[in-house]
Parts: sequence; C-alpha cells; structure tokens
Amino acid sequence: MLSTGLAPGFLSLGQATARAVATRADGRGRLGRTFLVSGPRGAGKGAFVEDLLALLFCTDADRAARPCNACAGCRQARERRHPDLVLGSPEQWRELRGSGESLVAAARRWLGEAAGAPIAGERRVVLIEGIDRAGDQIQSALLKALEEPSDRHVFVLVADEPSRLLPTVRSRCEPLRIGPVPHAELTEWLIDREQLPRDLAGALARISDGFVGRALALARDKDQVEWRRRVQAELLSLLARGRADRFGSLREMLDEATRRIPGAATDEVAPGGDDTGEAPKAPASLQRAGAIALTDAWLGLARDLLMAAVGRPEVAPAGELLPDLPVAARRVDPRKVARSVEVLDRVHDGLGRNASPRLALEAAMLAWPTVEPW
Repeated sequence: MLSTGLAPGFLSLGQATARAVATRADGRGRLGRTFLVSGPRGAGKGAFVEDLLALLFCTDADRAARPCNACAGCRQARERRHPDLVLGSPEQWRELRGSGESLVAAARRWLGEAAGAPIAGERRVVLIEGIDRAGDQIQSALLKALEEPSDRHVFVLVADEPSRLLPTVRSRCEPLRIGPVPHAELTEWLIDREQLPRDLAGALARISDGFVGRALALARDKDQVEWRRRVQAELLSLLARGRADRFGSLREMLDEATRRIPGAATDEVAPGGDDTGEAPKAPASLQRAGAIALTDAWLGLARDLLMAAVGRPEVAPAGELLPDLPVAARRVDPRKVARSVEVLDRVHDGLGRNASPRLALEAAMLAWPTVEPW
C-alpha cells in the first residue's frame, strides 16, 4: 500500500444515493457494466467520477474498505493515468479524426480500440465524458458496444443532460445522479476547504443552489461572484425599461460574458466588419458558452424572483447579493415571471443544441416581465 494521506472512502461531498448504488454493486462483486453519471454543469460530477474510478481500480482485498485511497490503483485512478483507463469525449474524437474521416467514423474507431483487453488488472474502464454532446449515430455505435456484455469492461458515461441520450442507451445504464448538497453541509465544507468566513460560505452555498462545483468555482473566483451580481442587478433594472434599452443592454451583457470565457483571447476573436465599425466578433463556440453562462445567471434570478413574488423570499438565493430583489418582487406578476422561467429553460436547452445565442437571448428578453418605473 502507498501512503497518500487520504482517508478511505469517497472524497466527494454528499451524493448518498449514488454512493450507495456504486458501493453496493462493488460489494457484491457484480459492478454494473455501464454507469451513467449525470447532473447539471457545476454539480460536482468530476469529483464523483474520480471517486468511482478509485472504487473500480482499488485493489484492497477488503471490498468494504474500497476505495482505500492508499493503493496504486486508487492513486492512478484519481490521477487518471491507470493503464486500464481509457478516456474519450466528442471533443477528443474530433481531434483524432484522420484526413477525410468523419466524426462518426473516428468515434467508431476509438470504440473499437477501447474494447481491448485489460493490461494490469481485472477490468478495463472506458470513461466517456460529454456523451450527451454526441450525435445519434455515435450513440448508436456506442450502443453496440454496450449490447455485447463483457465481465472485463466497465463503461462510465458522463452527461449534463441525460435526456439527450438515446432511450436505448439510457436503458442499459446504472444511473448515478449528482444533485445538490444540503446548505449546512456545503457551508461547512466551504469553510473548512476554502477557509471562507461563515457569512460568505453560506451565501455561496445558496447562490450555487447547493451544487458543489458551482460553489467551489465562485469561492475561487471572487470576480465571478461580482459579475453575477452585476448581471442580475442589470436584469432587475431592465424590468422597468423599454425594448430598445433591453436589447442594447443584452448585447453588452453577452459580449462581456463571452469575453470571460477561457480562450476568448484577443487573437482568437474573429475579425468583425472593419468597414462598418462593428466590434470584432467572437467565434460561435465562445459566444454560445458566454450565452449559456449568462442564461445560467438569468435563470437563477428568474427563479428567485418568482419565489420572492409568491411570498417565499427566504428560498431566493439571489437576495444574498441583490437588496433590490424584494422590491422588484412586489411589482411583478408571478404568472409572467413563471412564463419567463419556462422560456429561459427552453433557451438554455436550445443553446446546448446549438441555437443562435443572440436570437435565443432576445427571445428570453421578450418574455422578461415589464413593470412601471419605480
């Protein structure tokens, strides 16, 4: 055994049900052949997958002690360099394409290579992240691999939106849903891990809706917290402003959100229309990522505004950053806010399916309630 300084067991926070499903399967020595780890962006799927890989590769003779976090199998799994771990994703398959080869063909070739025999242990683990971003043809190719059982292979699929998977793929998976962590538990974890004062830790736990990944990102990027506050404050002010102001502000918020996306460096921005005086335009992928980030903040505000409008301000996390939220909530029609939430949900889903960022956000703005100036 190797000393890692880590206690045995899962190191991720919460997820009692998902932990129980995985450890129970391992305790019986009959691990499900395919796991589907799912949850929204920022839920903490990465930390849970790390735990799951350690469980799968742990060599401790006592199954009840797995993952021991002391053996070479656990350590290599957590570092994602175990010889029997195969990593894949739609982005990787795109990079692996040969000259003239389609993405589907590259994915099929990768799946064929992933089906090789284990090298160092009793099983090979095939980890595919972002499987919900793969098209139906690739998922159909994956289905063929899942339909041919092998005791020497375990598939771990990771998805933000499992509804985007083919029903036939989902039906062959053991679902492991990664959800929010109770407020008190997440607050204490942020205090211990990030050395945050209790009031800030509690605020971030609420703002992140209990999702560990989101809370950790906010704790480590104070500018992100301030950006979210500015965006939501601007959206509140737009409740009392006209269409021209709304669309102009929306363009500015999208541009700022896009500039904040990693990789949005000046030299990666496509040239705009110099002759027209327009600002340079970001690549579509970066603009879409910016639109998704903006929609996340907007959707959080809309849901909190709805809760405050129906008399439940104590369950509206945005109130931690926005003292004007209760005032706005008293002036809006809850039915119109509920409609806006529905539209924002559809916009968020559409952006994940390559909808036009500007058109999608403009549709959301048209559904944003209007109140008399205050």
